[in-house]
Amino acid sequence: MGFRSIQDRNVKLVYLTIFLLGTGYGASLSITALHLKGLFDEWQIGTLGTWFAGGIIAMSLPAGALVRRFSAKTTLILCLAAYAASVVLFPLLTSYWAVGAVRSVDGAASVGVWVACETVLLARSDKHNKALVMSVYAMAIAIGYVVGSGMARALVLWLSYRQVFFVAGAIAIVSAIVVLALLDRDAQVSQTESAESLKEPGEPTASLLWRIKTSCMATCSYGYFQAAVVLFLPIYLVKSGKVEEKDTVLITAFFAGGMLVFSSLWARLGDRIGHLRVITLLSIIGLSMILGFVFLSSWPLMCIAIFIAGATLASISPVSLALQGHIAHPRDYTRANALFNVCYGVGMLLGPPISGRIVHDKGGEVMLYHFAALWLGFAVLTVVFRRDDPRASKAA
Repeated sequence: MGFRSIQDRNVKLVYLTIFLLGTGYGASLSITALHLKGLFDEWQIGTLGTWFAGGIIAMSLPAGALVRRFSAKTTLILCLAAYAASVVLFPLLTSYWAVGAVRSVDGAASVGVWVACETVLLARSDKHNKALVMSVYAMAIAIGYVVGSGMARALVLWLSYRQVFFVAGAIAIVSAIVVLALLDRDAQVSQTESAESLKEPGEPTASLLWRIKTSCMATCSYGYFQAAVVLFLPIYLVKSGKVEEKDTVLITAFFAGGMLVFSSLWARLGDRIGHLRVITLLSIIGLSMILGFVFLSSWPLMCIAIFIAGATLASISPVSLALQGHIAHPRDYTRANALFNVCYGVGMLLGPPISGRIVHDKGGEVMLYHFAALWLGFAVLTVVFRRDDPRASKAA
């Protein structure tokens, strides 16, 4: 089944929205570490990631409730506007507490967008193309990251870091206008479900969380890794003398590029042989690339390693979302997606401060070893809970 099976206009509009937002993310994230390096030390930079994650955790469950109560469209417009405001304010502030507060708003707005988008996509896809729909979602945001990162690399030749953040905010406003003008108000309702049926009581939250635990563990691990690596890998590579500072802006582009090229392949393979089997494979390949940074000194080889790490570790998210879509009932999608993003936030909450402390006390190499240990531990858990995958259960 190919891309032509995706016909729903609301699905395509979500792809456009997340692409535009991803472009803003790519532009801003590419220069975040470089901007913060001139204001705070490594420990403070790490704890700023905690503020962002706190916003995600605080808003995840309310975001699901907002989608159920008001619609995905309303939630998207409000959250995109809030994100635009936060990314514009971010470079204007120099106080640690002010920057932390804006990062919390950034996290809260971002998770509102994710929950709304993911709910629409899972509702508007079926069991035959759910993995494909979610992988194209990942590809859309990956393209945005690549475009945004490349754009930032070009813009910093003429603009200040502050002005690049302003450009990212403008892009977010454009995405909000797209949603306002084109997305259906009932976009979160599937072709086979009614709006009323989605308001019926669903599975108890604790039971739902246990059933989707492998997806939640996946996003928690990725949140931990992503939030820390985007801050500390550029700093480590520059301090070690392996990479020039101007080249680190391209790390996000190569990482997202790997995700872009391979996420659809992994999703389809997951539909064929089981999602958890694929996730296990991806985590093992990814951790080997992380270890490569300890020994590599050539920038071209590092680019290859970054690309492969993105192709594997970043691709875990759409595969785990597809798995979740098969496990949960449509009426539970908003809560399942909210729980999924709570776990993502928990990972982001823990990753930067722990990694920052490791870098501060032990150095960058130890940080890379601990990332590898994280993914190894996760791979073991996917084997232990392999029957969470419906395909594995049916085969038993």
